[in-house]
Amino acid sequence: MVVAEAASFQAAPARDAPSDFHRFAFMGSGKEYFGIWIVNVLLTIVTLGIYSAWAKVRRNRYFYGNTVLLGRAFEYHAKGKQILIGRVIVFSYLIVYNLLLTFVPIAGIILILLSLFFIPWLVARGLRFSARVTSYRNVRFDFVGGSGGAFKAFILGGFLTVITAGLLAPLASRWVGRYVGSNMCFGGKAFETNPAFGPLYRGLFLAIGLALAITLVVTAIVMGTLRAAPQLFESTAFDPADIQIWHWIVIVAGYVVTASLYGVVALFYSAAVRNAVWNATVFDGKHRFSSRLSRGRYTLIAITNLLATIVSLGLLRPWAAVRMARYKWALTGVTVVGAVGTLMSEIEAQSSAVGAEFMDFEGFDFGF
Repeated sequence: MVVAEAASFQAAPARDAPSDFHRFAFMGSGKEYFGIWIVNVLLTIVTLGIYSAWAKVRRNRYFYGNTVLLGRAFEYHAKGKQILIGRVIVFSYLIVYNLLLTFVPIAGIILILLSLFFIPWLVARGLRFSARVTSYRNVRFDFVGGSGGAFKAFILGGFLTVITAGLLAPLASRWVGRYVGSNMCFGGKAFETNPAFGPLYRGLFLAIGLALAITLVVTAIVMGTLRAAPQLFESTAFDPADIQIWHWIVIVAGYVVTASLYGVVALFYSAAVRNAVWNATVFDGKHRFSSRLSRGRYTLIAITNLLATIVSLGLLRPWAAVRMARYKWALTGVTVVGAVGTLMSEIEAQSSAVGAEFMDFEGFDFGF
């Protein structure tokens, strides 16, 4: 199925000629990643979670190193110490916050207000760190966004989404896409992302329609079961009081199923957001990216991955992660205008000055 979809994947033609379309590819395997994953899990348990920072480095190096474009893989240069320090900072903040909220409630409330500015700063610094420890063809990425843009994209956008019951989710998604994409650089050349509302709202309305259909089906099943409960218990030796227990079991099960299916809707919408953002991303003003994920296929893969992970008690998690990575990258590509060799030569020449700055940069991954 993935091969068929990738074979039919066509990018929008670029206006400037000549141009060539190049697809990403993920070359990893579940069997190969399993060896890395199981060691990460065991060492994380033995060290009471401390090794998880180094586990993230090993995981990212594997996935970055197996993501290929034009025959060359990406690289991840972070160190476990940097990730551990970032986690300690965030964890310490959470401890202080909870202690103040418990013993000095007013101070805790003030800390909540301060977090509205602290979290965007962490987000901006974390994105900059993630970009600077990533390279392609020995050229580093960079992120130049500030905390003000992070506040608008993540705090204000999230708040508007909540108070409008999700109706402004496309606005928040657009802000996040523009903030992250338009502040990314590679070798001194900038990316630009400006996703349109049309694809985002189409994804949202399709997700809402799916949610309504799910709600109607689950409600019909629950109501039918509740109506049948008295007849069921009358024909058995159950105590009539058990009918109330049966009612509660059915109602709780209905809520659980509905919540789970709304998670499916979220997956459906996230695929639409990925397509909209990638399709609106341009590098150096002319090289255009493309994403053609099938919303239904993406959702089905995510669900079956989760079920396989649960049934296998987590042992199929590596297979699931590789399966999803293969699907996403097989349907992602970029249309390069002009000769690739000329483009990379220009990038390598411009990145020589900033390369030294990247190597000297000491930052931390805050997990945002």
